[in-house]
Amino acid sequence: MTSTLRLALVTILATTCLAVASAVAQQAPIYDDATRARRALADAQAQGRAASARAQQLEADAARVTESAERTAREAAALAARIQQAEADIAGHEANIRLIATARRQLAVRLAERQRPLVRLTAALQRLSRRPPVLALLRPGSVRDTMYMRALLATLLPEVERRTAALKAEIERGKALERRARLAARRLQASEGELKAKRQELLALETRQRLLSRAVTGSADREAERALALAEQARDLGSLVSDLGKAGELRETLARLPGPVMRPARPEAAQVGSVQPDDREAAAALSYILPVAGRLVTGFGDTTGNRPQSQGLVLATRPGAQVVAPAPGRVAFAAPYRGYGRIVIIEHGGGWTTLVTGLAQLDAQVGEQLVGGSPLGVAGPGTPLVTVELRRDGEPVNPLQYVKAL
Repeated sequence: MTSTLRLALVTILATTCLAVASAVAQQAPIYDDATRARRALADAQAQGRAASARAQQLEADAARVTESAERTAREAAALAARIQQAEADIAGHEANIRLIATARRQLAVRLAERQRPLVRLTAALQRLSRRPPVLALLRPGSVRDTMYMRALLATLLPEVERRTAALKAEIERGKALERRARLAARRLQASEGELKAKRQELLALETRQRLLSRAVTGSADREAERALALAEQARDLGSLVSDLGKAGELRETLARLPGPVMRPARPEAAQVGSVQPDDREAAAALSYILPVAGRLVTGFGDTTGNRPQSQGLVLATRPGAQVVAPAPGRVAFAAPYRGYGRIVIIEHGGGWTTLVTGLAQLDAQVGEQLVGGSPLGVAGPGTPLVTVELRRDGEPVNPLQYVKAL
């Protein structure tokens, strides 16, 4: 084998090795993107299943309830769960689209890896095919080189055919990925249409609910004014929650007082009874859910920079995501608060209180009795962050410990 032929073979092998090394280096971030997309898809599917199960339960409860206001409240909570399910479906479709795009990029890398050596080899063969046979006879040693080349081609042609078959399979896979991408885009569009319809349905139901509750707006307005006055006097958000908690405890104590009784026949034998607080274990039966579907960015007790330890959970969610009540309770505060956007404070009874911040729109009113999953409002635009804090007797506790029960 002449030095020229050896040099050509070494060049082809070196080019192939460089192509493979470059492809491996490019695949590292692609695989990272695929891992994140798969994780996002799995999270969205889990959140969608949870929202669907909650919606079915609330719809069944609403069908059994005979009282109009409670039935409307459960219907609203069921619609909010359906909205969260549609949001999870949209997030899942978006993750699936990213996963398909990542697979297509991986396919492009593999195609480039397979095509580059074949293109170089094909070009070399084309140059040889254009060489006149007379020139081969005039050069010394050209006959021997030609024999070597024939042997080389006899070895390479099966490999070329194998690589070509693999390329055809990769091209067909690319077409299949393109079909999957179009299907995912259509499903995404359908889920967005369903989300829009559910939001309009919830808006109509909330309007009807407000019309039904006009009889009690007077007392609710007075309580809202008192809550706003407390907010003006509070030093910070923690003191506001504490003050509202004390007011709630007083209200519960007054509600537990017995009504008027007849004067006993022997007043000197009467005994004064004490008002016992509600059993705290009753609160343990309340189911607790996260108020919004999203990604946990700050956990309970985490510290970021110079900020103090987190007293709750911070969730990154979709723009305009539906926010719901984590558990049944009574709205003690629902208004903007300095530096926290619009916030909602819910009293669950038995010393349990939930604080939700970061809302752009409020759908809850002070004094309103909520069922678990009742709509509280929606998150803001951009990349909204929703915070949820759970307190027991004023002390922050980790909500993740009570996701299934308080």
